[in-house]
Formats: sequence, C-alpha cells, structure tokens
Amino acid sequence: MSEEIAKQLKTIVFELNKEEYALPVKQVGSIERVMHITRIPSTLHFVKGVINLRGVVTPIIDLRARFDLADIGYTESTRIIIVNLEELAVGLIVDAAYDVIDIPTDAIEPAPEVIGSVQVDYIEGVAKLAERLLILLNMDKVLSKDGMKELYEIEG
Repeated sequence: MSEEIAKQLKTIVFELNKEEYALPVKQVGSIERVMHITRIPSTLHFVKGVINLRGVVTPIIDLRARFDLADIGYTESTRIIIVNLEELAVGLIVDAAYDVIDIPTDAIEPAPEVIGSVQVDYIEGVAKLAERLLILLNMDKVLSKDGMKELYEIEG
C-alpha cells in the first residue's frame, strides 16, 4: 500500500487561460481570495506588489503577466496561491484554483517542445489523466532568482 502512495504526486490544480496546471501540494501554503495589493514602484511588470497575509509581507506575481498572457481582470474565481520555495513565500494570481488530486507518477511525461503559451522552461512535465491534460509547473524556474532579483529584495 505505501508503495502505491509513493507513486502518487498530490497536487493543487489551477486554471490559467483556460488551461489546467498543477503544483505539488507540499509547495502550497494556502489559497486565498484576491485582497488589496500594495503596488511597489519600479518592479517587473508581472510583480503586482505585496499583501499583508496574516502579518507576513508577501510578494504577489500575476502568472498571466509572467507568462505574457492577455490580462482579463479579476473575477469571482480569481485566487492567490501562496507558494513556499526555500526561504521565499510568494503569492501567484491565477484564474481559479479548484482541485486537489493525486497524479500517478507514471502518468507524468516530460514537457513537449511547445506547450500552448507557457515557455517550456517553466514546465516540469505534463500529466495525462483520462480526459484531462495537466501542466506541471517548475516553480524553481518560474520564480528563479536570476529572473526576479527584485522579489528577493522585497522579501529580504
């Protein structure tokens, strides 16, 4: 039984531009409704600012802007997924977050050369589940220190 569990990756499924993405649950701190975001001048276009989340100043990134997708504004289903990576907690604005599922590791394939509108560098793999195709993001690359020094300065 424990072998079966080890071959599953527990993920949070979210939507961006009508495509489904997944993040490992172990990287997710919480899922929040959109709240007041304090803008910070002279940051990258996809860094929307910071929020005060239970006393912790947390930088917020709009994943649509990070992946150069059209801005559709926020809706009732828009969410902020708080992701914890190493010493950094970051909020990711997504169109919707609605599922926690176990993905069998043997259903995960390497990222193809071209995937919709998201750079392949940001993709860990693709999971095929019945009628669903989930894109697994590599948060280390999405939030790479090289690409986002400003974020680490905000946090630090």
